[in-house]
Amino acid sequence: MQANDAPAPDRRGFLQAAGLAATALSLGRPSAAGAEEGRAVVKIGKVGVMSPGDMGQAVAIQLKAEGFDVYTALEHRSERTRGLAREAGLTDVSSLARLVGVCDAVLSIMDPGAALSFAREVAEAMRASGRQVLIVDCNAIAPETAREIARVVEAAGGRFLDGGIIGPPPRGGAKTKLFVSGPGAADLEQLAGPQLLVQVAGDGITDACALKMCYGALNKGTQALWLEVLVAAERLGVARLLETQLLASQADRYRWVLGQFPTLPPKAYRWVPEMLEEAKTLASVGMTPVMFQGAAEVYRFVAATPVGKETPEEGRDKARKGQDVVQLLAKPTG
Repeated sequence: MQANDAPAPDRRGFLQAAGLAATALSLGRPSAAGAEEGRAVVKIGKVGVMSPGDMGQAVAIQLKAEGFDVYTALEHRSERTRGLAREAGLTDVSSLARLVGVCDAVLSIMDPGAALSFAREVAEAMRASGRQVLIVDCNAIAPETAREIARVVEAAGGRFLDGGIIGPPPRGGAKTKLFVSGPGAADLEQLAGPQLLVQVAGDGITDACALKMCYGALNKGTQALWLEVLVAAERLGVARLLETQLLASQADRYRWVLGQFPTLPPKAYRWVPEMLEEAKTLASVGMTPVMFQGAAEVYRFVAATPVGKETPEEGRDKARKGQDVVQLLAKPTG
C-alpha cells in the first residue's frame, strides 16, 4: 500500500468497529470488538492470496479495490493461474519464502485437497525467511483438518485463523461472505468491502470451517443427489415423466437445482475433496460419512467428462441450460 493510501484502512476499521458496536447495542449484547476490548487490532496492509483461481482471483480484486497491496507466488503454478493473476494485477513474488517475507497476512483459497500440503509449504517458507505471518485458511475443510493446519502453522511460529467462504466469487455484482473465527478473528474485518463481507463466526478455532461444512453439505450435497437421480432418469428413459411430476409437486426445488447445473461441471474436480472433507466432518460427530463419500463419487464422475474438463473462463457454452448438462452427462462413456 502506498503511504498516501494508509488512512483508508484506518477509516474502514473505525467504521466497521462503530457498526459492530451499534449493532451490539441494539441487540443488547457485546460486539466482537467489545469482546476483545483492550486488545490492539493487528493492522494489515499487504495481503498474499494463494492461489488466484476462480474464487481467489475475485477475492484479490476486492482487496485491491479496498486499497490493499495484494501479492501472490506463481512459482510452479499453472498458466491458467498465471493468467488470472495478471488479469487481476497481482504482484508476483514467485516463491512462498518471498510471499511470507513481504505480507502481513496470507489467505489460503484453493482446492481443499491441497490445503494441508500448502500449510506445510508455507510453514517451511516462514522458517526459511525467518518471518512469521498470519495464515488464514479459507478452504472448505473439516474442523479436524483445520486443527492440523493450525498446529503446522503455529509450530513454525505463525499465527492461524480459520475462514469459510460462502457465496459465489465476488465479481460483477455478486457478493460473498467470509466467516472467520479464532482468537483475534475481528482483525480480519478490516478486509471487508461492499462485495466481500467479513463476519466473525466465533472464538472457536474451527467455528468458521464447521459452518462452511454444514452449509456446503446441504448445498453441494443436495446438488449431487439431484444430479445423480436426473442423470439416472435420462438413462432409464423416464426423464420427461419425472420432470412433469417434479413441476407439479416440487417446481421451485427443481428449477433451483437446474439453475445450479450450468456452472457446476468445471468446479466438480474441486468438489471431490470438499465432499470427502464433508464425510470427515460428519464422521467426527458420530454421523455417517457414506452419503458424502457418494457425493464425492458423483463429482468425480462429472470431472472426468468432457464438460467437466472445461474451465470457468474458457470452453464452457454459456448458453447451456441445466437440462442440457444433465443430458450431456447421461450420454454413455467409453
